[in-house]
Amino acid sequence: MVARADFDYSDGAKGAAVRFTGRLTLARLGDLPARLDELGPIESLDLSQIERIDTVGAWIVTRTINDHGATVTGASPEARRLLDALKDDKSAFRVHRDRRSAIERMLDQVGLASIAIWRELIGIIDFFGAMIVSLFVQIRARRRLRWNAVVTRFQAVGVDALPIIGLMSFLIGIVIAQQGAVQLEQFGLEVFTINLVGRASIRELGLLMTAIMVAGRSGSAFAAQIGTMKLTEEVDAMRTIGVSPMEAIVLPRVAASTITMPLLGFYASLCAIAGGGVFCWVGLDIPPLTYVQRLREIIPMTDFYIMLIKAPVFGILIGVTGCYEGMQVRQNAEEVGKRTTSAVVAAIFLVIVLDAFFAVFFSSLGWN
Repeated sequence: MVARADFDYSDGAKGAAVRFTGRLTLARLGDLPARLDELGPIESLDLSQIERIDTVGAWIVTRTINDHGATVTGASPEARRLLDALKDDKSAFRVHRDRRSAIERMLDQVGLASIAIWRELIGIIDFFGAMIVSLFVQIRARRRLRWNAVVTRFQAVGVDALPIIGLMSFLIGIVIAQQGAVQLEQFGLEVFTINLVGRASIRELGLLMTAIMVAGRSGSAFAAQIGTMKLTEEVDAMRTIGVSPMEAIVLPRVAASTITMPLLGFYASLCAIAGGGVFCWVGLDIPPLTYVQRLREIIPMTDFYIMLIKAPVFGILIGVTGCYEGMQVRQNAEEVGKRTTSAVVAAIFLVIVLDAFFAVFFSSLGWN
């Protein structure tokens, strides 16, 4: 039968002299740590009688050494090796229960999260600046943009996304029309459902939902691809042969997302308007011709201009965020997943914040 970890002790001049027996391993520890803490001051630890020791057992011994200044005798080569590996970081062995109140812990977590968000924002801005510098260097050196890579990203970011974006926008248009009609019906103003669908689709929802979809689809892909390249040292290999990763990897992806975003936003707006038109035709008995004529009357060109201004900004933001998070991968494959998630969350958050800023800004200009 395997002996469980145990100890006996005798009183000494400066504390207890403890002699361990059995197997000082995680599976056989039992309540030994608690009983050891109840002894009070400990002068020495004798390890000569233990059958086996693992990292957890060595942690118990090292913690006792740090807390009481005890000396160790009878350690086997295996035990000595583990103790030497653990003795350098004394702070790691002092584990105390967090006695702060729930409010203090919550405020601490909020503060740490705020600091992390601020550092992430500064990193993205710094990365964007480095990308702009790289672009100017490329233009000044008269090196051509890697159009083959850009066109490849067009396929991934734009063409492949058309079905899902079209379906999502079409259904959103139906939902907006249905909910608007239910509320306007109370006042006998169902015809103004067309106004709601048309202006909301062109000015806000079409582009915003497209940006969220692209951030979740393409932004995450950018982070995962570049993160994997970092782990396989492809990025370091590029630098070794004199190829700038910023020019070869980042710029084509950001250029593709910037150029395709206005096209996808316009396409999504048309799909949302088509969805609203189908509901108005079926649910409100508004003929398609009347629907189209009414749209021409109530949608100003400023709404179209606003969409064209916001779309490239959202594209740059999504591309830069995805590439930045991918470039931050350092250690292992698990970090690729974390950085991919961070890319999606950061891009969607920044897109919504910028959209709110644009809404206030354009309203202040009188583009209502």
